[in-house]
Amino acid sequence: METLKDQTENNQRPHPSFWLESADPLIFAPLTENLKTDIVVVGGGIAGLTVAYSLLKNGKHVIVLERDYIAAGESGNTTAHITNALDERYYQLEELYGEDKTRLIAHSHTTAINFIEATVLREGIDCDFRRVHGYLFLHPSDKRKSLEDELQATHRAGIRTELMETVPGISEVLQPCLWFPNQAQFHPVNYYYGLCRAIINCGGKIFTDTKVTDISKSGVKTEKFTVEANHIVVATNTPFNDRVTMHTKQFQYRTYVIGARIPAGTTESALYWDTGDQDSKWITKPYHYVRVQPLDENYDLLIIGGADHKTGQSEKEEVNEEERFKILESWARDRFPNIQEISYRWSGQIAEPIDSVAFIGRNPGDENIYIATGTSGNGMTYGTIAGIIIPDLILGYENPWEKIYDPSRLPTRAIREYLTEVSSMAAQYADYLTPGDLKSLDQLHTDEGAIIKMSGKRVAVYKDPDGSLNLFSAVCPHLGCSVHWNAAEKSFDCPCHGSRFSCKGKVINGPANSDLRQLEVSADTLAKH
Repeated sequence: METLKDQTENNQRPHPSFWLESADPLIFAPLTENLKTDIVVVGGGIAGLTVAYSLLKNGKHVIVLERDYIAAGESGNTTAHITNALDERYYQLEELYGEDKTRLIAHSHTTAINFIEATVLREGIDCDFRRVHGYLFLHPSDKRKSLEDELQATHRAGIRTELMETVPGISEVLQPCLWFPNQAQFHPVNYYYGLCRAIINCGGKIFTDTKVTDISKSGVKTEKFTVEANHIVVATNTPFNDRVTMHTKQFQYRTYVIGARIPAGTTESALYWDTGDQDSKWITKPYHYVRVQPLDENYDLLIIGGADHKTGQSEKEEVNEEERFKILESWARDRFPNIQEISYRWSGQIAEPIDSVAFIGRNPGDENIYIATGTSGNGMTYGTIAGIIIPDLILGYENPWEKIYDPSRLPTRAIREYLTEVSSMAAQYADYLTPGDLKSLDQLHTDEGAIIKMSGKRVAVYKDPDGSLNLFSAVCPHLGCSVHWNAAEKSFDCPCHGSRFSCKGKVINGPANSDLRQLEVSADTLAKH
């Protein structure tokens, strides 16, 4: 197992997360030969690593393949709330699934918290794991009844909560909140590294810098080699093996995070969430979320997230991506006067399932291909749940949560939300009829990107710091939407299904699995634009 500081990879992230900045990238050797195994896992985040770990503990032979390095994907951009307080309120889940299934949903997340704690203790993982309280408080657009309804619903679901009249630790929030005891937090990247050590110690194999290009029932193909397997697990945040089906049942959102230095011990080490903007145009009702991470003997890091929007559609609120960090800072300073400076800014991508719970299990139409996606803002517990359900399916054990999370289910319980999101996605194809971001290449500053029209076609352009131009087709290779420029992450993002590409056109998020097509444009054509 090799740990290296790869500056090239880090430089591709304008806003690396605190977790990735505070731990060296974990890099293994790339795949260099054809192999056979019981199970091949595609993806080196929490879901893929937990699945691999659980199967190895049950005596299976497992190979993990990661395109970049461990935690390079969305698992490295989390804020690592380990909680059974979910993005969707429990009283809303009851409306969709009934009391019995909602109780099972709650049980699965509580079990995931316990699984992580037990794994930390069993494997001796040094990741700052600790049990903490959680506090759900009202967004200004919401009403007390929301908390009262949630109080009763959580009790029916088997979760202990209490209604409090103030929010401990937050200035200017003299209002009721719901107390969720016995939640948890950790340093996620250090936890993943601990899982990797356990996987290697159990005889598993991990290959990084290994891009999977094709998946079939017999195994996977990489750019040079193949891995034959009896079972294939796709744990890549959003599955790229399925071209259409899953991407009509979930939708991609960007979420933003700042990390602020505060004097050590001045804010309770707890998880905080508000109930979300009830007036938002997004069906997800974006909410704020906060936690504390120890830094050193003098400082803690207060981590604040929110300001979500649908991927590639930030302009619909007339707020660009970079400005959202400022909005978060203003919100945080109003409530936490102990903030001294903003030390970190990053963003992440979350797959929002249209009917409120993740998709974990057999890929629709396949018997031996499994997926874990649609984990919303609860990726730590859902990734761990995947590490319980998928091994049970492979080993032939019954699992009480299998049917709830079945990826083959239809979103009939949330048909209104489904139609709203599908309409929003379909409307993005009209971008081909609109002008580009700029009228002329002369308007493009260095280290910036934009979409422009050239000879009637939309072109994605990025200008290097040295002034040279990089030109690509703006057509997403997944299903043909036109990508948009993301000013915060310096990436080209697809507003239809959430694929993302670096400023140099390299794919960094699925469901696309290939790069933007590079264009060769003559000097005469460039001169005209």
